[in-house]
Amino acid sequence: MTAETFLAFLAATLLFAYMPGPALLYTAAQTISRGKRAGLMAAAGIHLGCYVHVAAAAFGLSAIFTVVPALYFALKLAGGLYLVFLGIQMIRTRVSAGPMPDLPQKSTRRAFADSVLVEILNPKVAIFFIAFLPQFVNPGVGLPIWVQFLILGTFVNFAFTSADLVTVLFASEVKKRLTRNSRYQDLTRWLGGSVLCGLGVKLATDRA
Repeated sequence: MTAETFLAFLAATLLFAYMPGPALLYTAAQTISRGKRAGLMAAAGIHLGCYVHVAAAAFGLSAIFTVVPALYFALKLAGGLYLVFLGIQMIRTRVSAGPMPDLPQKSTRRAFADSVLVEILNPKVAIFFIAFLPQFVNPGVGLPIWVQFLILGTFVNFAFTSADLVTVLFASEVKKRLTRNSRYQDLTRWLGGSVLCGLGVKLATDRA
C-alpha cells in the first residue's frame, strides 16, 4: 500500500469509527445504564465478535449474504430481536436506592457475552467489510488477498474499538454526574433499555 493509499484508508477508517452510529449508542447505553465496567466489557465483546466478520470477509463467507438474501434477512431479524430482548431486560432490572452501582463481576461477564452475540448477529458489519476492505487490497503484492483482508480488518476493528472506549469513558462521566437516587437510576435504566430496543427495531426493519 502506497503512502497515499494508506492515508486514505486511515482517514476513511477513523471517519467510520468515530461517526455516531449503532455501536457507539450501544456501548453508551450499556455504560449509562449498567456502569463503566459493563461498558468496557461490552466494548470488548463487540471487538471479539467483530473478528468473526473479519474472518468471514477474508475467506469469502460474507459474500453469501449478497447471493442469499433470505439468510441476510434471518440473521438481521435475529439480531434485532435479541437487542430488543436485552433492552427489555435492562429496563426490568431494578437496583436498590443509593449510589449508582456498577454491575457485579458475573453480570459484567454477561454483558461481554451479550455483546459478542449482538455483534455476530449483525450482518451489516459483514457487508461493511466486504464493501470497504477490497478498495485497499492490492493483488499485485506478495501477500495473499485473504491475509491482506485479515490485516486490514484487524486494523479497522481496533479503530472501531478505540471509538467504543472513548464513548464508554464519556458515558461514564455522564453517569457520575447524575443525581444518585432511585429516580435517576430508573431514568438511566429506561434510557439505556430504550436505546437498545430502538436499535433492535431499526436493525430488524431496515430495508438496506
